[in-house]
Amino acid sequence: MSRYSEIIDFLFKQLPMFQHIGAGAYKPGLETTYRMCEQLGNPQEKFKSIHIAGTNGKGSCSHLLASILQEKGYKTGLFTSPHLKDFRERIKVNGSMIGKNEVVSFMKNYEKEYAVFKPSFFELTFCMAMQHFRNKNVDIAIIETGMGGRLDSTNILNPILGIITNISYDHMMFLGDTLAKIAAEKAGIMKPGMPVIIGETQKETKRVFLAKAKATSGELVFADTCYEALKRESFVGKGLDMIVVSKQTGEALQLSCPLGGYYQLKNVQTVLAAVAELNKAGLRLSETAIQYGFRKVIRNTGFKGRWQVLSRKPLTVCDTAHNEAGIRYIAEQLAATPCNKLHIVFGMLEDKDSTKILKLLPPRATYYFCRPSIPRGRDAEMLRKQALAAGLNGKAYETVNMALSAARQHSGEDDLIFVGGSTFVVAEVV
Repeated sequence: MSRYSEIIDFLFKQLPMFQHIGAGAYKPGLETTYRMCEQLGNPQEKFKSIHIAGTNGKGSCSHLLASILQEKGYKTGLFTSPHLKDFRERIKVNGSMIGKNEVVSFMKNYEKEYAVFKPSFFELTFCMAMQHFRNKNVDIAIIETGMGGRLDSTNILNPILGIITNISYDHMMFLGDTLAKIAAEKAGIMKPGMPVIIGETQKETKRVFLAKAKATSGELVFADTCYEALKRESFVGKGLDMIVVSKQTGEALQLSCPLGGYYQLKNVQTVLAAVAELNKAGLRLSETAIQYGFRKVIRNTGFKGRWQVLSRKPLTVCDTAHNEAGIRYIAEQLAATPCNKLHIVFGMLEDKDSTKILKLLPPRATYYFCRPSIPRGRDAEMLRKQALAAGLNGKAYETVNMALSAARQHSGEDDLIFVGGSTFVVAEVV
């Protein structure tokens, strides 16, 4: 493999890739990752790291934290998944994607090892990221789990801080069918003596985290007991203006953020609690770094797909929310966004629970059902019939872009078009 296009073809088609085939690609356990990283000289030990797990909010929290760290002058690595357009989105340093030549070099240098270790797509990508961060001499890297935590490849890290954003129903066939079981898997990232931020206090999961913290002698901080983020003003399609109040001191901080979804208020609380812990560790993240980090998060990191404006007249927005908790927030946001008529371009994956999700969507909208162009995509006509049983009316279209084109044709300037239901639907329009 000597060319980037050949390597990407290998990564996507030859390695088991959860993004495309789902359960068949899931490979729990850390042994392969440990062995591969040992072969690389354990690059993950050469820089500080922050480990982020959770059902929703990992992407927003990781990018906001990265932006703040960059504003303070730290060279910051960022490992996230899945990507929207380009594989290299998964591995960034100060907002710049890993170079194509660096992907080629990594694969050529360690091609023999792949035949021995037989890694999954995620395992190999994680090891590539660790090597890249070491080569770039990052000061700190923010690493998202792929799924769960306890058996996730990323759990070989020894981070200075752990974050668990929230717990909701997703990937239940792997993580468990109750919130407590899912929380136990996410809590697997908690290490001895390591401080951990819990984004949301939830009755079903609080005791799980407290028990794990006691077992690991780690500091546990529930972000929503420390900070309260209040929306001062929401600019339609332009972001949020917020006041964040410390519940300990009463001090208030004004923040502006281009990520406009109301659900970001909880992420803001999580990020500020994380900043407070990082400052205890000596990182000295100033109020100015926080304010500019929030304001410039898209410019600093290239973050996409969170209540992102695609066009205006009609206002067209997309969001990657794809599970019950995420769609609930989207429904609230849609209800609060003024418009004449609402049009929703919607697609899902086969392994998502459509019954619960469809019931959360507004019946007043006109729907344009579609199938994201990956093997896991749910058939659009099947989705239309399931939606009809939930009281939602619309037509089925062969592709995402055909559905969006139809929505635009039937919309007036004062209407609202929302595109979502899956990360992979959004990936086709951003």
